[in-house]
Amino acid sequence: MIAVNARVLHRKAMTGVERFTLEVVRRLGSRVRLISPARPLDGFAGHAWEQGILPVRLGGAALWSPANTGPLAVANQAATIHDMSVFDHPQWFAPRFAAWYRFLLPRLARRARRIITVSEFSKERIVTRLGVAASRVVVIPPGVDAARFHPSGDAEILRVQRRYQLPTVYVLAVGSLEPRKNLGKLFRAWQIVQREYPESALAVAGGAGRVHRNTGFERLPEGVRLLGHVDDADLPGLYGGAAAFVMPSVYEGFGLPVLEAMACGAPVAASRAGGLVESVGDAGLLIDPANVETMAHAICRMMFEEALRRDLIQRGFARIGAFSWEQTAERVWEALNG
Repeated sequence: MIAVNARVLHRKAMTGVERFTLEVVRRLGSRVRLISPARPLDGFAGHAWEQGILPVRLGGAALWSPANTGPLAVANQAATIHDMSVFDHPQWFAPRFAAWYRFLLPRLARRARRIITVSEFSKERIVTRLGVAASRVVVIPPGVDAARFHPSGDAEILRVQRRYQLPTVYVLAVGSLEPRKNLGKLFRAWQIVQREYPESALAVAGGAGRVHRNTGFERLPEGVRLLGHVDDADLPGLYGGAAAFVMPSVYEGFGLPVLEAMACGAPVAASRAGGLVESVGDAGLLIDPANVETMAHAICRMMFEEALRRDLIQRGFARIGAFSWEQTAERVWEALNG
C-alpha cells in the first residue's frame, strides 16, 4: 500500500496542483491510502503537521507527496514538484512563503527517491535549480476529464452567461489573480480589443492568491469582469460559451486550463513561455506575453476569423486525445512503484 500526503485536498481553491492531486487519487482508488489532517491546516500549522505528524502516521508505507512539499524525515517518498517559480521568481510570493520553499525543496529533492513533474520545462528547471540528476525526475503531464469537459449545449451556455452576467461575446481567462498570470498586459490588450468591439467582455475566473504579491492593476478597464472563484460545475459552460480562451502567463509549469478549454470547444491562445508551449502544442496560437499589440491581435483573430476559429477548435479536439487522467494516474502509479 502506498500512502498519499493528502493535506492539499483540504484547500477550498481548486488550482492546477489540487486538480492534479484530486484527479489522480480518484483513479488510483483503493490502491492508495489518503492521509490528511483532521481539519484544514494552512501555513505554519500545515507544515508542522506534514513534517511532524504525517511521518508517524505512515506506519512504514511508501509516500507520495503530490503538491510541491513533503516531510523531510521520509526517504521512501516520491514528491511531485510542479514548477520552480519560487526559485525563478521569488518576488512574486510573500517573503515567508518564498523563504520556506527555498529551504524545503532542495532538501526534499535530495531526500526523496523520485521526483515527478508535469512538463519538460519544469524538469529542466528542477535539475538546474535543485542540482538533482535528470534520471531521478520523471515527467507526467496532467490530463483532462472528457466526461466533464466537453462542448456544452446552448441552454447550459445561456445559464452560465446569465449567472455571471456575461454578454453573448466574451473572452475567457482562467487562473488565480497573481503576477505570473500577466493580467496587467492582458488588460491593456483588452483595451485595444474593446475599442473595436465595445459590446464584448473579458471574463477572468479565479480568486486572489493568498501567498502572492499584489498584481499591480488599480482600476479595471471597461468590459473586464472578475468572476472570482467559479463553481466547478460552471466551468465547462464558461469555456464552451467563450469566443476565445487566452492564457497570457509569463510562467507556468504546464497550464491545465488550456486542455480544458480545448476539450470544451474554445479556440486557444497562450504565451510562448514555460510549460504552456507543451500544453498548447500545435493546437493554439502562441503569443509573446510582453507584447500587448500582438496579444490583442490574436484575441481579435480568434473572436472573428471564422476559418481560424474552426481550425483551432478542431486542432484542440485532436490534441486532447493525448491527455487523459486515466493515463496520468497509471503513469504516476508506475513511478511510485518503480
